[in-house]
Amino acid sequence: MKTIPYGRQYVDINDIKEVSKALKQDLITTGGYVKKFEDKISKFLEVKYALSCSNGTAAIHLAFMAINLKKNDIIIMPAVNFIASYSMAKFMNAKVYLADVDSLTGQMTPKTLIDCIRKYKIKKVKAVLTMYLGGYPENVIEFYKIKKKYKFFLIEDACHALGAKYFYNKRYFLIGSCRHSDIATFSLHPVKTITSGEGGVVTTNSKLIYNQMILLRSHGIKKDKNFHWKYEILKPSFNYRLSDLNCALALSQLKKISKFLNYRKKIYDLYRSQIKIKNNLINFPKYNNAQSSFHLFLLSINFNKVKKKKHEFLKFLKKNNILCQFHYVPIYKFKLFKDKINLNYFLGSDKYFRNVISLPIFYNLKLVLQKKVINQINKFLKI
Repeated sequence: MKTIPYGRQYVDINDIKEVSKALKQDLITTGGYVKKFEDKISKFLEVKYALSCSNGTAAIHLAFMAINLKKNDIIIMPAVNFIASYSMAKFMNAKVYLADVDSLTGQMTPKTLIDCIRKYKIKKVKAVLTMYLGGYPENVIEFYKIKKKYKFFLIEDACHALGAKYFYNKRYFLIGSCRHSDIATFSLHPVKTITSGEGGVVTTNSKLIYNQMILLRSHGIKKDKNFHWKYEILKPSFNYRLSDLNCALALSQLKKISKFLNYRKKIYDLYRSQIKIKNNLINFPKYNNAQSSFHLFLLSINFNKVKKKKHEFLKFLKKNNILCQFHYVPIYKFKLFKDKINLNYFLGSDKYFRNVISLPIFYNLKLVLQKKVINQINKFLKI
């Protein structure tokens, strides 16, 4: 591996064999592998219903459509997130309000959510979308309590958090179990915990929401059970189905999820122990007792004290064949964001964006390469 990316897939011979088997089936879409994968992932997450779909963005769109998010409905989401959730909500003509985030974790907090509601004097919230940046589930129960008070739909953008757990009432719950939310959405992109190539999953314990998503995943078509050639269109919708080939890969990958998670944790622990902290130049997010999926390793560097810019750090690493990233540019910084904003409101988001980068972390990242990343970071901090 000449260049070290921040993330990549791991595919072995068993994955290839499973996809090859799927190719030999009579149906390579809407076939048996789709149901098999959905059954396995719902069992793994201990949730009543799991639905596969074409990607993580489709998962979010299905969730929004299933709760009937419509024009002028209010939805709140974190200012730091991938653009997908914002784009889908705007596509549906909803009113999107961005909440500030913690400057280390990059996640919306109960306080910033309440501050957003009060700042904009919002009377009726249709939905709140939380996002577990990096795979660390923060404040799950606290958000659930706010949901109960304000009576909104709570959607977990868990694209980073497949395999993550949170602790409540003397036990752990898997993110995606929807014990304290209405819907959770996942991505099966190649850099995520497991992959189907492209793909997504939506989970819920609501039969009503699940049935809506089943309908909306495939053009809004309701087929006649007795006559295969008869069908009705109940709602205009999209084709968000995931093929049997993708589901076969995801099914095979799911068998390895514990191995993937354990290896990512080892990388995380090595980074924490060997990246040198001096004079408050470096900070790591301080998390609660949740168990992460370790999708990202977030490193906060006080670039003002280092007397360097973040882009200089990224260029330095790139010169040494290390491709770090930052996740993500705050949404309000893009040209598509038309609303007038008070930048003093987004102090946490701005600080996060100035200082935080994500380091390479994935299953087949060898120890020698992990140490190269550590050595180059330590070298930069000495310059």
